[in-house]
Amino acid sequence: MLIKSVILTLVLLGAFLFLGKNISRIIKNIRKGRDTNRINNIPLRIKTVLKIAFAQTKLLTDPIPGLIHFFIFWGFVLFIFAVIESILMGYIEGFSLAFTGILFSTITLVQDFLGIVILVAVLFAAYRRYILKVPRLQGNPKGNIDAGIILLLIAFVIITMFGQNIAHIAKNNFVLANNEFRPISFYLSRVIYGADTSVSGIAFEIFWWSHIILILGFMNYLPYSKHFHVFSSIPNVFFGKIDVKDKYALSSINFEEDEPLFGVSDVTELTWKQNLDGYSCTECGRCTAACPANNTGKLLSPKKIITDIRKRLVDPVEENILLNNYITPEELWACTTCNACVYECPVMIEHVDTIVDLRRNLVLAESQFPPELNNVFKNLEVNQNPWGFDQNERAEWAEGLEIKTYAEDPNCELLFWVGCSGSFDTRNKKVTKAFATIMKSANIEFRILGSEEKCNGDTARRLGNEYLAQSMITDNVNTLKQYNIKKIVTTCPHCFNSISNEYPKFGAEYEVVHHTQFLKELVLEGKIKLKENSIDKVVTFHDSCYLGRYNSIYDEPRDLIKAVTEKDKFIELNRNKEKGFCCGAGGGRMFMEENEGERININRSKEIVDSGAGIVTLSCPFCMTMVNDGISALNKSDDIEVKDLAEIIFDNLAV
Repeated sequence: MLIKSVILTLVLLGAFLFLGKNISRIIKNIRKGRDTNRINNIPLRIKTVLKIAFAQTKLLTDPIPGLIHFFIFWGFVLFIFAVIESILMGYIEGFSLAFTGILFSTITLVQDFLGIVILVAVLFAAYRRYILKVPRLQGNPKGNIDAGIILLLIAFVIITMFGQNIAHIAKNNFVLANNEFRPISFYLSRVIYGADTSVSGIAFEIFWWSHIILILGFMNYLPYSKHFHVFSSIPNVFFGKIDVKDKYALSSINFEEDEPLFGVSDVTELTWKQNLDGYSCTECGRCTAACPANNTGKLLSPKKIITDIRKRLVDPVEENILLNNYITPEELWACTTCNACVYECPVMIEHVDTIVDLRRNLVLAESQFPPELNNVFKNLEVNQNPWGFDQNERAEWAEGLEIKTYAEDPNCELLFWVGCSGSFDTRNKKVTKAFATIMKSANIEFRILGSEEKCNGDTARRLGNEYLAQSMITDNVNTLKQYNIKKIVTTCPHCFNSISNEYPKFGAEYEVVHHTQFLKELVLEGKIKLKENSIDKVVTFHDSCYLGRYNSIYDEPRDLIKAVTEKDKFIELNRNKEKGFCCGAGGGRMFMEENEGERININRSKEIVDSGAGIVTLSCPFCMTMVNDGISALNKSDDIEVKDLAEIIFDNLAV
C-alpha cells in the first residue's frame, strides 16, 4: 500500500505540475491583450454562469446535440466524486464515501446510470460527426481528429470507471457498502465474475490505475486541444457582457488619449477577453451555421475568426500578425453584424466586437476598404446621411402634415427620430408619413428635429469609421441636450439600438422606444382602435436583427399583426425570432456590393415566397429596401406586398 501511495503521489504531482505549466502558458498568452473591466455586477455574472454554463440553456436551443453535451457535462461534474473516491483509495485501503449517507446513495446511483447515458451520448456524437457528417462540425481535419481523441478518452474514462466498480463489487463478494446503490455495476459484476472472484482483485488494480491515468492524461491533453473550453468556457461566460445596455453596444475609441488605438491588427491590441474568446471556442460551428454571409457562399466564418485568434496566440513568429496573415479583409467586410453568431454561441464569445475592431484598423489606420464606401463616408461627413441628400431636405416628407420641429416649438417631451432612410428614401417616406399620421390621429404631441437631425452613426461605426461615427454622435447628443426631450420614438431599429444602447456612453440617456412598441402602447391605452380580423390574406413577419436579436422585441409586432388579420392567417417564416435570417443590409452592407455567392436578401426573399404569404410585414427601413429588391428580383412583386407595420396599422385604423 505504501509503494502504491508513493507512486500515486508522484503521478499526481507530475500531472498537476505539467497542467499548471500549460495553463500558465495559456494565461500568459491571454494577457497579451489590453485590459478591460469585466468584474462589475458579480451577482448577475454568477447568475449568468448558472443559467448558461451549468443549465446549458444556449446549448439546449438545439435539442439533440444540446442534450448530448448536457449529459456529458453533468456526468463529468458528478464523476468528480468518483475521482476523489478513487484517488483516496490509493492512500486508504477500502476507502469509500459511504459515510455521506443518502448523498452517497444518490451519487452512486446517478453515476451508474449517467455512465451508460454518456457512453450512448459519445456514440451518438461520433455518429453525427463521422457518419452523418453534420456540416457545421466539418471543415477542419485536425479538429475532427482532436474530437475523435476526446470522444475516445471520454469513453475509456467511463469504461474504466465501470471496470473498477464492477471489480470492486466482486472483490467484496458482491456485498455493497452502506448506502451504496449501483444496480448496473452490481448486475454486470455478477454476469462477468459469477462464482469465481479470484481475479477481481487484479482486475480492480488494473482498472483503478487505468482510470486514474486516463483522467490525468485527459486533463493534460486539454491545453493542447480545442477542448480547452472545459477549463475556459465557465470563466468566459462569467466575464461576458451582461448589462442590457452594454450587451450589444460596441466599445468606443478615446481619441483624446495621447496614443489612441485606431482599431486592432493583432492579438496584443485585442482585449484579454477577446483572447480568452479564442481559447474558449468549442468549434461547435453554431455561429457559422447561423451566419447569413456564410450561408450564402461568402468567405466569412465567425468560427474561423475566433479560432484564428487562438492560432495567432501560439504563433511564435512576431511578424505573422492576426490581420492579413490569419484573417483577410474579405472575411471582415462580409459581416452584416446581425449578431446571429453571438446569439448562438454557447460560451458567450463576442464575434461582432472583434470583427468591428479589425475593420476599424482597416479604415482608420490602413485606409483599406471597399471602394464604394468612399462615397458613403464622404456623404456622411458632408451631408450627414449616406446617400448625400441635402440636409435641408430632411423634413420635406412632413410638408402638409403640420408637424413642428423643436426649433419651431421646443415645448414637447416626445421626439420622433425619423432617421436617414425615413427622411430621404422614397419608399420609406411612406412609412414615416403613415406613422406620423397615426400619432396625430391619436392626439399624440410630438416634434421632429428636421435639419438638426444627423445620421445616428450606426453605419459609419459598424463599417469601422469610429472617428466619423463619434463626430455625428457628438453632434446629435449636443442637439438633443438643447431641448426638453424625455422620450424618443423611431421607426428604425438601427437608430433605436444606437440611441438606446450606445448614446448613453456619450452622455445622452433617454427612454427610447421602437414604433412597434409605441403602436402597441397606443392600442392598449385605447388611443387608437383597429379593424379586427380585416386582412384576409396570409401574412408573415420578417424580424429585423437590430430589433430582435439585439433588443429582444418580438411580441409587439406579432400581436398587432394578429389583431388585424383573420384567424389562422398569420404564419411564421421557418427562420424567425431569435433565429431570424438577416436581410443583408446591416453592418454597412446596405451600401456595399455582394460579389460572392448568393445575395443574402435573395436567400431571405425566397423563403418569404416559399411561405405562401401574400403580405410580408417589416419593421425596419433597411429590411424594407432589401426585401423589396429581393421580391422584385424574383418577379413576385405582384403576388407579395411588402409593408411596414405602421402601414398595416394605418390601413386598418377604425375611424
